[in-house]
Amino acid sequence: MQPSLFRFLVMACLIFSGLSCGTKTTLPKPDSSDTKPTSTTDIAPTKPIEQTEKPAAKRRTLAPIEIGASTNVGGGPVKSTAEQVESVRSALKPFQILLGSWKGLSQKAIADQPQWAYDWVSDPKFPGMKMVSEKGAYIRQGRLSYLPESDQFELKARDADGTERTFRGTFIEPIRDVATDEKKLQRTYKLQLTEPEPNGAGEQWRITFNQQENNRYILEVDRKRGSGPFSRVDTVHTQREGTSFALSETDYGDKTCIISQGLGTISVSYKGQTFWVCCSGCKSAFDDDPEKWIAKWEEKKKSMTK
Repeated sequence: MQPSLFRFLVMACLIFSGLSCGTKTTLPKPDSSDTKPTSTTDIAPTKPIEQTEKPAAKRRTLAPIEIGASTNVGGGPVKSTAEQVESVRSALKPFQILLGSWKGLSQKAIADQPQWAYDWVSDPKFPGMKMVSEKGAYIRQGRLSYLPESDQFELKARDADGTERTFRGTFIEPIRDVATDEKKLQRTYKLQLTEPEPNGAGEQWRITFNQQENNRYILEVDRKRGSGPFSRVDTVHTQREGTSFALSETDYGDKTCIISQGLGTISVSYKGQTFWVCCSGCKSAFDDDPEKWIAKWEEKKKSMTK
């Protein structure tokens, strides 16, 4: 082979090997927005950089609701239904003095004729005493009960204008039974109840039951507006009609009310047996379910003899 032909072949080989082996081809990078994986399993999922994980919310555990328990108004220990009813009944017993019919006359010469009776039906968990006065200048209807957990008395009332009011409070003078010359006990106390806040008209009421003796009590009515002091609006002097239902010179004996354990004044019968009740409210409760009250009374008598 001629030298010139040999040099030509060598040069051609070098040029060809440089094009196929030595030269790197650089491809343009694809736009990330246009590139899509062919399968969801090809690329592991990632979270955006700006996203931060929130801690899992703590699961709240609530205490189970105790069926039949009283509302814990004052934050004290919750009583069972039976304990609550007995607590309310015991707290109301001193107000046995109010049972019956009364005649009242205010300083403004306004007549009042309140009638008081026990109420065991409207709210069995919270027994009460109901008052009705068709011509009452200040309270036409009312229900007095006791809140064990807050150790307060509560009166829910409707005034002469039909406005519903709620009063709460306690004794500002304790209950005292004072013996007279005739050796008969006369009950006295002062129970003061106040609206917790002003009513819709911006007026706040306060009433005081001022028990003078078995057959006489005074209803004191005070009002105030804004942050000013209470001022006396009227005083209703109330006298009992008929005989006192509440106190007796001797033990009640066979005339104990089967429901309230106060002095019985009305006889009731069931299956040949005669029992006593103290007011129309107790009579209605007995007539509604006599066997219930007879069973409770028998249980009560057993506990008193132990």
